[in-house]
Order: sequence, then C-alpha cells, then structure tokens
Amino acid sequence: MRKILVVAAREYLAAVKTKSFVVGIILMPVLMSGGIVAQVLLKNQVDLTPKRFAVIDHTPGGQLYPVLEAAAAQYNEKHGDKAPKEQKRAPFLLERTPVPEGSSAEEVRLSLSDRVRNGDLYGFLEIGPKVLEPVPAKALSLPDLGDDDRPGQMPTVKGKEDEAYALRYQTNRPSFQEFPRWATQTVNQAVSTKRAANKGVSLTELVNVVMPVPVVSKGLTKIDRQGNTVDDYQNPVVAFLLPGGLVVLMFLLVLLGAAPLLQGLIEEKMQRIAEVLLGSVQPFQLMMGKLIGMAGVSLTMGSVYLIGAYAAARHYGYAEYLSPEVLAWFLVYQVLAVFMFGSLYAAVGAACTDMKEAQAMLTPVTLVTMLPLFVWVNVVREPTSSFATAASLFPPATPMLMVARVAIPPGVPVWQPLLGVVLVLGFTLLCVYVAGRIFRVGLLLQGNSPRLRDLVRWVVRG
Repeated sequence: MRKILVVAAREYLAAVKTKSFVVGIILMPVLMSGGIVAQVLLKNQVDLTPKRFAVIDHTPGGQLYPVLEAAAAQYNEKHGDKAPKEQKRAPFLLERTPVPEGSSAEEVRLSLSDRVRNGDLYGFLEIGPKVLEPVPAKALSLPDLGDDDRPGQMPTVKGKEDEAYALRYQTNRPSFQEFPRWATQTVNQAVSTKRAANKGVSLTELVNVVMPVPVVSKGLTKIDRQGNTVDDYQNPVVAFLLPGGLVVLMFLLVLLGAAPLLQGLIEEKMQRIAEVLLGSVQPFQLMMGKLIGMAGVSLTMGSVYLIGAYAAARHYGYAEYLSPEVLAWFLVYQVLAVFMFGSLYAAVGAACTDMKEAQAMLTPVTLVTMLPLFVWVNVVREPTSSFATAASLFPPATPMLMVARVAIPPGVPVWQPLLGVVLVLGFTLLCVYVAGRIFRVGLLLQGNSPRLRDLVRWVVRG
C-alpha cells in the first residue's frame, strides 16, 4: 500500500505543481464564460445591408401588398439609423411582382428563383389568392395536439392545391428567418382584421375572446421564519441548466484527468522508463498509484470549480439548487468515474506503443464516456421516469446522470444514488481488474499493437 501511495503522491504533485495545471484551472471557466460574453457582445452585430424581397400578391385586387409595404416602411424607420444600436436591423426593400398574362405561377417562381441565385433578391413571398377566406378543415394540417406538442408550432396545408390558402416563401438562405417571421405576422394580423370585419366584430373583441388564460408558476407554499406563508421561487431555466452543467463538468474533469494519464503511460513505455519503475513496484501497484493520483488531480479541479459555482449561486440567490447534498454526491461520483474510465485509459495506454495506435483503441472508450451527453436532456426533462431511472443505473452512465437527477428538485429517493454507488463501485472494480491484467502484460510489450483477441487473452489468462 505504501508504494501505491508513493506513486499516487508523485503523480499528484507532478500534475498540480506545473504551470499548465494552474493555467488550465483558470482558463477553462474563462473560456466558457468568454463564450457567453462573446455571444452577448456579438448579439447586436448584425448585417445592416438592405435586403430586397419580391412579393407576389394573388389576393383579389392585391389587397395585402399595400399593407406589407406600409408595415415595411414602419419597420425600417423603427430599426433604421436613428434606432438604438441593439434595435438596428437590415431594412426590408419590397418589390411587387405581378404575374403576366399567359404566364403560370411556376414560370414566375423560376424567374424569381434565378434572381435569388444571382444575388438580386434575398427571397420572395407569394400570397395565396384565398388567404382572406377561412381555411377549410379538409385543407388544414394542424400540429399534433398530443403530449409531445411544442409551443409555437404553426398549422399548414395538406396538398399543393391547398396552397391557395397559405403563404409561400422561397429562398436559398434558410437560416435567415427574420423576414418570413415578420411577413407572416404582418399578413396574419391584416387577414384577422379583415375576417373580423366581415363577421361584424372588431379585432379587439376577437382577441379578447381567444386570449389564453395566463399561468403563474410558483414553488411550494411554506412558512418562513417570521411565521408568514410564502411561496418558493422557481426558475425553470436554472433548474434545467444546472444538471446539464454538472454533467458537462464531470465529463470534462474525467477527460482532463484521463488524457494526461494515457499520454504519460505511452511516454514512459516509449522511453523505457516503465521498465525501471517495474523494478521497484508491481504493475498493479503502479497502475493504482497513477489512478489515485489522477483522482486527486480531478478532485482538486472539481472542488475549485464547485466552490466557485456555489459562491456564485449563493450570491445570486440560487444556492437552493446547488445544495451541499448535490455537491457531495458530485464529488463521490466524480471519484468513481475517474477510477472507472481512468482504468480503461490506463489499459489502452499500456497496450499501445504510440499515440496513433492509442487514438484508434480509445474510440470505443470515448463513446462510452459520452453516452450520458446523448440522453441527459431526456433525463432532466423527466427525472423520475422509468427511462431516467434505468439510464442512471447503467454503470458507465450512472455518475453523470445520477448527479443530474439529484440536482433537479425535489431530487430522487436516497436509495437510488446509493444503489448507483454500489453498481458503479462493482463495475469500477471490474474495470480496474481488467485494466490491471492488460496493464501487467502490455506495459512491457514492444512492437506491433495488440489486437482485441490479444487483450481478451491477457484478461483471461494473464
């Protein structure tokens, strides 16, 4: 045991005493926060080049184009040169395009599409001839109103012949959605006003009829220290992003701890340092010492980040989401994750003779490490579902997913994280045993990289 601790202390001190460790601790939050700051600073950096759009108005008498033209003038004035910097937008220049006699709509669309390709237009909007009429139920395709319905989904029409009741927007720049959103809103408001007038009611009265009932979201009611009844404050955004942040942080800490271990083992093997070390310690002692040292480095980095995160959460009033219980479970699972994945990285490093070979063999291990990143959104959305429970009890994914579930109020029954610890501990012991068998044989191996069946033979026979 003494030799294991000596190796662990040496690996830990060799890592934390370097300038790169200090720089890494400071640099990672700076880079992450720098990305957020960059998004805020670049939010108002928009292209103010005027954008020209053609409009084909098929309504009787072209009733809606003047409405769009007037609305575009108001939009350009509101977001023009005199507007504040955060409100400035590229002006919309509208161009009315009639359909010549003897020409079909397809021919006009082809001509306008060529102008879009040549850069003369940014896109073109086609207003169906029957948009002022109510859409027949047989022509309307409504969004699914089941449990998976998403807010903001718009109805559409079923077939090509039903497009007479719809707007049609064509462009080769699908990422620019500001104009189609604005045009859709403007046309819908004008159509609603005309339809309401045809029914003999005002648009205000119609809006009052269909106005949705507002929802006030609060936490549970409790009694404060003064004996008053108060409601807990809830922030759904923080409650959703905090578990995701913990998952990403644990993933990064595992990679930051395991990658140097892999590189160090390959360097020691290539430079024949491993042969000297094995003259003093057994292979298993060497591997366990390196794993413990790596766990200490990862734990140090995690503690620094968690202390900073807790201080920030306490300052901004979100400390209840990052409770000491959540922090404790994070540290426990972080250590287990480092041992579990670190042992696999150590086995790969011992079996390979250079980084090129290691990258190929490391791909399956990396994919297993990334599994929680693929499903954490579903787990956070329904943390008490059967899927979330089963996924968080699958040992390779347990550390990240269980911490995410614990961080979501009101948490999970205590037996689940305890069972997760037992499962991960058992799986970790298996990984350490397998890695130790591979480590013992592969550390002194030179020449060709072993194949998968060679690794299996080392595990079974030694």
